[in-house]
Amino acid sequence: MKGLWKLLFGRTTMFVLLLLIQAFALFGGFIVLGSKVIAINYGVGFVSVLLLVYLLNSRADANFKLMWVILIASVPVFGVTLYLYTRIQPGTATLGSRIHQLLDEQRVYLAPARHAIETELVDARQEYGIFKYIYEEGHYPSYENAAVKYFPQGEDKFAEMVRQLERAEKFIFLEYFIIDKGIMWDAVLEILKRKAKQGVEVRLMYDGTCTLSLLPRSFPKDMQKLGIQCKVFSPMTPFLSTHQNNRDHRKILVIDGRVAFTGGVNLADEYINRRVRFGHWKDTAIMVGGRAVDSFTLMFLQMWNIDETRREEYHRYIIAGDGNIDPGMKRGGLIAPYGDSPLDSEEVGEKVYLDIINRAEKYVHIMTPYLILDETMIHSLTFAAQRGIEVKIILPHVPDKKYAYWLARTYYEELISGGVKIYEYTPGFVHAKVFTSDDRKAVVGTINMDYRSLYLHFECAAYIYSNPVVDDVERDFQETLEKCQRITLQNCRNYNLAARAAGRALRIVAPLM
Repeated sequence: MKGLWKLLFGRTTMFVLLLLIQAFALFGGFIVLGSKVIAINYGVGFVSVLLLVYLLNSRADANFKLMWVILIASVPVFGVTLYLYTRIQPGTATLGSRIHQLLDEQRVYLAPARHAIETELVDARQEYGIFKYIYEEGHYPSYENAAVKYFPQGEDKFAEMVRQLERAEKFIFLEYFIIDKGIMWDAVLEILKRKAKQGVEVRLMYDGTCTLSLLPRSFPKDMQKLGIQCKVFSPMTPFLSTHQNNRDHRKILVIDGRVAFTGGVNLADEYINRRVRFGHWKDTAIMVGGRAVDSFTLMFLQMWNIDETRREEYHRYIIAGDGNIDPGMKRGGLIAPYGDSPLDSEEVGEKVYLDIINRAEKYVHIMTPYLILDETMIHSLTFAAQRGIEVKIILPHVPDKKYAYWLARTYYEELISGGVKIYEYTPGFVHAKVFTSDDRKAVVGTINMDYRSLYLHFECAAYIYSNPVVDDVERDFQETLEKCQRITLQNCRNYNLAARAAGRALRIVAPLM
């Protein structure tokens, strides 16, 4: 009875109920009027035609267009109302302007060492273009003689982050999509409390989705009492807003401007296999050292100050030079940490992935938890395979979200028919977001191969070129591959008919997932 009471009257249930009430109130009146008033029907029809013409001529992704065209054409009143509602959001425009303002403030700290990059790429001039793109469109520079360490499991990252947190002397910045109480968070919090008492500046930021079920509303105040500055990015509120669709999916830890971590690992026990949810949890992360840490520092401060009016004292957190590199890091080549924002017109995360696929000479190897693709990505993957490139993708065998898995499987047959090799990790769930190619380049970060990561979320990653750590990433891919089952066309055709039908139906709303 206690569990049933919590389910019926818990925070998440009430949140969803209030949203549904608003949705009915907002659109119900229009639907009723639309069925009774001829003038309104004609007016909506005229607006529908205008919107359809606008959509077909817009630069939006084809699948986004198709979704809206189907919705507006099949239920005009609801479709028109919803489209206008999602497009006319002054709060989102304000946030976008604020991000541009923060990037302008940071620009002096993000000046690239262009001559050094040109020297580094003297034998690989074609690589210069992607580093130029990441700087000019993504706003983050590249750094030579990169210092990187790769972690093939969440447990490995956790052990190293504890060691590095213990060494903190000046500041600790943490930005995570998920924080959940347990062994991992308790260990981190114990260090943060101790460091705060020692005078280390500690800032903690997490995404507002945690306020639904994982953390209490009082959590930021609880942290403040411990000397830890704490913020929630876009707290979930029971009011309809498209801004709430743009989540902070980044995972960033910066310590003293000396080292930075990113990757798929959040601060919760399943990420280090101390809590079993979907079999073995396979995740990855990297630790970056040297000047490249500055980019992660500035990414964090950008999100921290997105709702502030004061100007940040950036110089306090930018560490000059490449000294004090951890001996466990691999040195060499270039690294370009970068962020991606849903509030501009540039899909940096997707274009970096596409560049790797389109310019591959031998292979492209990918690990991703989700596979919800637009036509451009499908064509790039299949064309790479058709021109003789080995394209392999590792996905979960035990999914965390069944609907996402059903949807992912709808792409299997098309990709496999085009020559792409699909594998599922049989021990459990893959949460890693990793690309490797041609023994020279790798990307490790937070960016999944789905619409939410590529279009709707704040994300981050690091593009690594010609550094020995690329061999570590590729070795991990091959070792993971040994624990996978290859999916064939026969597997696809024998898959559960109801799940296949559900996945096909979900393709209509794939851009929202």
